[in-house]
Amino acid sequence: MFMMTNRQHQPRPEQSPATAWPELPYDKWKDTRTTLHMWTQVVGKVKLALAPFLNQWWEVTFFVTATGLTTGPIPYEGKTFEVDFDFLDHTLSIRTSTGKALVMPLVPKTVAAFYREFMNALTELGIHVTIWPVPVEVSDPIPFEQDTSHASYNKDYVTRWWRILRQTQTVFESFRTSFRGKSSPIHFFWGSFDLSGTRFSGRMATPPRYEGVMGRIMEFAENEENFAFGFWPGDNRFPHTAFFSYLYPEPPGIRTTTLLQGASFHEQLGECILPYDAVCNTEHPDQTILDFLESTYTKSAELAGWDISSFRTRIPPLPHGQPVHTS
Repeated sequence: MFMMTNRQHQPRPEQSPATAWPELPYDKWKDTRTTLHMWTQVVGKVKLALAPFLNQWWEVTFFVTATGLTTGPIPYEGKTFEVDFDFLDHTLSIRTSTGKALVMPLVPKTVAAFYREFMNALTELGIHVTIWPVPVEVSDPIPFEQDTSHASYNKDYVTRWWRILRQTQTVFESFRTSFRGKSSPIHFFWGSFDLSGTRFSGRMATPPRYEGVMGRIMEFAENEENFAFGFWPGDNRFPHTAFFSYLYPEPPGIRTTTLLQGASFHEQLGECILPYDAVCNTEHPDQTILDFLESTYTKSAELAGWDISSFRTRIPPLPHGQPVHTS
């Protein structure tokens, strides 16, 4: 079901610093997490079908907003539209550059029902697009129209997850500022269901070998040497919420390098992992995340032979309260 609406958000109390990093136990919201992951893939595949390619698949990503996630503008036949997940009012809106809009409620429903409802809403708005309706980057994928097993939506845990994304976005942007080389925006990949960023050395790399769809994804995702970092709510392989980082191709020695207290190298994932719970238990969670990113980047880049000093940039001091002038 979708509807026209002019509803505005109801005021909500501001969060205190103590609640900026809420608890997110994997076992308490794993069913909701899986359902929401599939919903984002439905929407993401529409953006994939219509947006022009950008290196490392950057054109497909979503971005964190003040209320949830957005696709940003998607081109369609000389016009644009965007899709927004609102995790405060728990709605999904589709808005077009012609002024038309439709809104779907986010409530417990199967992936199959969400898929039909969303694609019907696009058609109602005059947007006709065909997607490959099968999830990617997951084990045992179920085609969207056949998935009636995933139907959970716990509003409280979805809002908690989004609040963590919002806070993480700010920390990751701070980490991004000191790197002057090619780097990605801080963006959300609906395939892997993580908020992430990437730094590049400028050297090309041989992508890892995978069969089928994953091979195609990796052909353009890992064709340059890079240091990636992100926030991920876990899956069945690693049922824990965590921050991660890795350098591709993997530099020799990283698996035995001493990491920040609480962090470790996960052999199966091939990544440096800092559990979310370990961050929440520190006095300064933001700084703990930054320390993890800085230390793993420095250690990985040194082992890979990056010219770290050439990528470092100065951050200009700005007078408090003064406008920034550019010429």
